[in-house]
Amino acid sequence: MPFTLEDLDARIAERASASADVSYTAKLLERGIEKCAQKLGEEATESVIAAVTGNKAELTKEASDVLYHLLVLLRAADVPLEAVMAELEARTAQSGLAEKASRTAQ
Repeated sequence: MPFTLEDLDARIAERASASADVSYTAKLLERGIEKCAQKLGEEATESVIAAVTGNKAELTKEASDVLYHLLVLLRAADVPLEAVMAELEARTAQSGLAEKASRTAQ
């Protein structure tokens, strides 16, 4: 069975309850939402650099970091992954171009 975002979210939840002395996840969360957001931004920038330089191996690693840090930030902000997935599902009801056009018309 493939590893899913839900699996990662469950692992983050488990590690969040550990001591910050032994868990990087717990340490990030203990440092607050600002630090979690900063780390996500750093990893996103590193992903962009890897993508534009054509380094697929590095992009793979950095994308993994982005997903991890995004889920940590969601936890810090008390936004469940299920809410994000529901939003993504709702957006599949129409094309991205049609959805964007409806926002600019409002």
